[in-house]
Amino acid sequence: MSKIPQIFAGSRICIICEGDEEYEYLEKLISLDVWSKEYLFQLENAEGNGNIPARYQDKYQNSSSDLVLVFCDTDKKPYEQYVDIKRKINIFHGVENAADQIVIYGNPCTMQIIIEHWDDVILSSNKKKKNAPIIFDLTGVEGYKGRADQRQALFSRITKENYQEMRERIKKLPSDDAIEGSTNLGRFIEYFTMDDSKWIQTINNVLDG
Repeated sequence: MSKIPQIFAGSRICIICEGDEEYEYLEKLISLDVWSKEYLFQLENAEGNGNIPARYQDKYQNSSSDLVLVFCDTDKKPYEQYVDIKRKINIFHGVENAADQIVIYGNPCTMQIIIEHWDDVILSSNKKKKNAPIIFDLTGVEGYKGRADQRQALFSRITKENYQEMRERIKKLPSDDAIEGSTNLGRFIEYFTMDDSKWIQTINNVLDG
């Protein structure tokens, strides 16, 4: 007798990731099974921040997701591309602060979030060459340049235990995207751990103006 497939009755969340690092990092967090079973996550690799606005618009208009989010870094000051991504999302929705509702960021880069799994560190640069010694000291991954094998080695060191440590550490970081060493991932982690998905409708209400 064949089993009837279970139909997922929760909320589907699509997250458009700037690149491989963001995609694989979220993939790792999802695999830890630390978020509510209420959500089914679909990750999309934009393969560059310049592709994010078009991917976002496409997914928002054409996907079956209940919510579409973006995960990217601010890059270096004056944050031109990051500001442009937010501006295009705001224009698309015709809502002044639409992007603030759906963009998950790390300043100066996503590594600011990742490194918090091991220690309280404020990165002053998005340059891999400058951050490589810090990554080596904390993880043993040598000469980090973001290569596939290095990403695999780095993310293999993420555990449920240091996920909880990261979660506590990023609560102490600023959530103003103009400040170095800031991220708003903490807010979204709180959402992702809630069984009640009303927050999704609240965000969509803002996007609908």
